[in-house]
Amino acid sequence: MQERRNISRVEYKANGVVVVCATGDKYFVRTKNVSPLGMGLTMSPDIPDLVGKDIIIVANTLIMYADVNRQVLNDDGTFTVGIHARQFTPEVLEYLFQHIG
Repeated sequence: MQERRNISRVEYKANGVVVVCATGDKYFVRTKNVSPLGMGLTMSPDIPDLVGKDIIIVANTLIMYADVNRQVLNDDGTFTVGIHARQFTPEVLEYLFQHIG
């Protein structure tokens, strides 16, 4: 998948969990890279299409609120997913603080 932005991503390999904001569904993913604007992920083929969904991803010490903007099928059946970071709203932060513990 060709990167379309000018800000370079740096490699960031970690296990992570994606939570779909609208449903609370949780999926295990693997991070590939990160930038100030987003992140690249790899996810298994049994995870549904997340394009256009608001998500929160937790990976090691990083928590990001984001939109899923692309999902590309890899030759091995996994997906490469691009996400674009969003600013946390007071409502999302309140939800996180209430459910972390």
